[in-house]
Parts: sequence; structure tokens; C-alpha cells
Amino acid sequence: MVYFVREVYELNIKRAKEEIRNTIAAYLARDEYGAYAIPAVRQRPLLLIGPPGIGKTQIMEQISRECRVGLVAYTITHHTRQSAIGLPYITEKIYDGVRMSVTEYTMSEIVASIYDKIEATGLREGILFIDEINCVSETLAPTMLQFLQAKTFGNHKIPDGWVIVAAGNPPEYNKSVRDFDVVTLDRIRLIEVEADYSVWKEYAETVNIHPAVIAYLDVKRQNFCRIETTVDGKRFATPRGWEDLSRMIGVCERLSLPVDRDVVAQYIQHPAVAGDFANYLELYYKYEADYRVDEIAAGVIREEVCDRLSRAPFDERLNVVSLLLARLTNGFRAVSDSGERLERLQNLFEEMKPKKTESEKTGREMKASAAPACGFGQGASSAPERFEALCAGAEAERRYKQEAGLLSRHEDHIFRDVQKVLDRTLQAVRADHLLDEQAVWQRINEVFDAENEAYENVFENAAQTLEHMFDFMEAAFGSGQEMVIFVTNLNNGFYSVRFLQQYDCERYYQYNKTLLFDEDEREILSRIPG
Repeated sequence: MVYFVREVYELNIKRAKEEIRNTIAAYLARDEYGAYAIPAVRQRPLLLIGPPGIGKTQIMEQISRECRVGLVAYTITHHTRQSAIGLPYITEKIYDGVRMSVTEYTMSEIVASIYDKIEATGLREGILFIDEINCVSETLAPTMLQFLQAKTFGNHKIPDGWVIVAAGNPPEYNKSVRDFDVVTLDRIRLIEVEADYSVWKEYAETVNIHPAVIAYLDVKRQNFCRIETTVDGKRFATPRGWEDLSRMIGVCERLSLPVDRDVVAQYIQHPAVAGDFANYLELYYKYEADYRVDEIAAGVIREEVCDRLSRAPFDERLNVVSLLLARLTNGFRAVSDSGERLERLQNLFEEMKPKKTESEKTGREMKASAAPACGFGQGASSAPERFEALCAGAEAERRYKQEAGLLSRHEDHIFRDVQKVLDRTLQAVRADHLLDEQAVWQRINEVFDAENEAYENVFENAAQTLEHMFDFMEAAFGSGQEMVIFVTNLNNGFYSVRFLQQYDCERYYQYNKTLLFDEDEREILSRIPG
């Protein structure tokens, strides 16, 4: 019975993220009088318990951006009792007419950081995230219990509007883990998190995890999160290790640096897994060259390549399919990024749209035009000045969101790319001495048309590459298992799904309908007793 209950309440990291987001929405909801609908004293802290490296810290960063709230994060094992609750000092108070010396405490460094965050960002609501909370020293343990039960550090209360989330590892992963008593557990919301490769793979595509890592783990899922205790000590491979290794591989490729077994073992600290992946990575690069993936993407199909592939072992054919999918994903991601840039540029350029003349305005618009101006370019007297103010405002927005932690790295790159277009356009306006509103607007339209054309070219290239990949898959595999795997991955990919919602690929829909239906039918028939 105990194991059944544990299984029911163990969530993957995606589900845990959804639960935390819903909790934040509920805790920050207000009643008709403006007070929090759930009083702060009844807002139970959330406690995430799960294996190391599965993304507990990362989802807090994502949630803070998505919910547009502040985030203050601490690893509590880095703190002493003094830094957590503050330093003692002597003050004087009068009790019953008698002056007495009293010990008080300076503000906790952690509580002070919340007020610093509010001051720096203006975000008065947020998340206080305390990691490794069940691994604190014996002297700090009572402080952590007080924190979870009363939402205070020493004498200082956590500000209202700040949701407490804590995280820790189960005892099997850390000898320093301390169990919470029932009194504490009865005041928190416990969320047990498990490693789930399928969920991580969705995330991996959005953050551009190296395709070799994904292709390897597709086949060796047991190595995704593997933690073992041996006579020689701990051996482990974690999602965090795979992601960090992926970043290193990408940089090494750009710098033409080798990634050998020694490099892999620095991230994947499980000798057998590290050696296995290092061998796979060599094969991955070899297959990419031998099967001429660049040519396939360009529409070149060589008979000798198809013949060799037809005689290859299944795992080799599977690796080639992974290479093709990785190339497609790069193209789909480029379309998505270009579309996001174009959308932001369009929204900003709308601010420069010429105002209607008095004769063109309706009565309601005439009244509105008499109201004080607001938004970008307020107070600017000419079109170039308005556009300059718009550029400055867009950059100020990016800097604010970046400093407040409201932009992911990817979003920051989109903002920076758009800013480059704005700055180039402003320089052109100045260089050509454009002063008339219509002339400035015409130049802006020319810039936008060029950016839109660039987007359409990227989209067309991705569409052609997809068709070329289908050509090759048909020539090499027909409608075999490899095609099923190919189409299944298109169905599950974050960027491929977005692209196929815009591009009508006839063969995708054909194979999606026939092959996957046949697979479902075979699975059902296989379950029927003979």
C-alpha cells in the first residue's frame, strides 16, 4: 500500500512545473477587498524531492519568467546559521519602566535579498527558492524548520506575496539528508519528482541540446538518469550532466576541438556510460560524413548511399534517421526564431504608423487625439525623434527584463536581433536625412519587407529540406520501421509540430495516417491471445 501511494504522487518535472505554476496563481490571487484569497499563513511552502540534476532549479527560473514574478534562489548548504538568520547585536528597551539590554538580529541575508530584488526590479511578488533544504548542518536545521513552519528567518518574516519553494534529494542520493518530522510535513506541500526522459526530450529540443546526445539517449534511455553506489564510490549520469556536456560539445565543434572519452567522463561520471557515449559520438560524426547528410538535405540522393544503408545494421540505420531529423530540427528552429523576430519587429514598427489627418479622423478619434500622448516617443516633435525614442525604449525594455530575470537566453537573443534591425534602420533614417513622417514610414516598410522576405526564404528552405528528406527516406527505407520512427519524431518534435501547422506537407499527412495507424493496429492485435 505504501508503494502504491508513492507511485501515485510521484510526478515528472513537467507535471511538477505545472503544479507549481498553478500554486503561484492560487497563492497570488486576491479577493474582492484586495487581500490574498489564501492568507499568507495558510500558503503552504512547496517541497520538491527528487534525484539530483533533473531540473528542479531550472523550472523555477522558467516559472518566474512565465508568471512574470521575481525569483530569489539560494543553496542553503552554502550558508551558516549567522548568514541565514542574521548577526546578533545588543539594543536597549524599557520594560515596566526599567531599561534592559536585549539581543536582536540584523536582517537575514536571504530576506534582505528579497527586498533587494523588489527594489531592483519593481516586482513585489515572487518566488523564494531554497535548494538542498534537507541537507543543512545540525546548527542550521532548527532554523530551516522554523522557516518552513512560520515563513521567517530569525526575527524577519518573508514578505507577503513571495511564495516559498524548497527542494532536496532523497536519502539514497545524499548521506547528509535529514528527515522532516510530522509537524513540519503537515505544514508543507510535498511533491516527489522523478526523472522522465520523454519530458526532458521535449525540453531538450527547445534549448538546442546536441542531437548526438538525444540520438544516444533515444536508444539508451536507461543511461539518462543513472545513479549507482559501488565499492569504488558513487557513479552517476544525470540530466544536468547530459545538458552541460551538450553545451561543451557544441562549443568544441565550433572551435574544432576534440571531445574524447576524458572530456565526456568529466560530465558523465559513470565510466561505463561515459565510454559508451564517447564511442557513439565517434560513430555519429562518421555517419554524418559517410552518408553525406548535407547532400541529402540539398536533394541529392546517391544510389550507393541507399544500398549501403539497406545493408547496414538497424542501429546504424536508426542513427542516420536521427541525423536527418537533427538537420530538419535546425531548419524548423530557424523558421520559429525568424517568425518571433518578425512578430516583435511588427509590433514595434506599429508605433511609427503615421497618424490620420484631421479630415480622416472620426469624431471619437478626434476626442482621443486631444488626450495627452503616451508610449514610445512621447514628447518627440519629429518622426526621426519618435523613432529614436522607440529604439531607446525597446532597448530599455530588454535591459529591464534581462536584469529582472524575465527573459530566457533565447528570448534575449531575439530581443537583441530585433534591436540590431532597429538601430540599422535609425542609422539609415539619419544618413538619408529623412524628416517627413511619410518618408520615415516608407523606409520602415522597406526594412520590414526585407525582413519578411528573409523569413519566407528561411521557411521555403525548411520546406524544401523536409521534402528532400522524405525523398531519401522513401528511396532508402520505403515504408519500413525507419519511416515510422521518422514520422513519429516529426509528430513529437516541438519545432516540427509548429512548422507542420503552417506547412501543408502531403507526404507527412499520408504516412502519419497510414503507418501510425498500422502500428496501432499491430500493437492491438499483438495483445490478443493466440
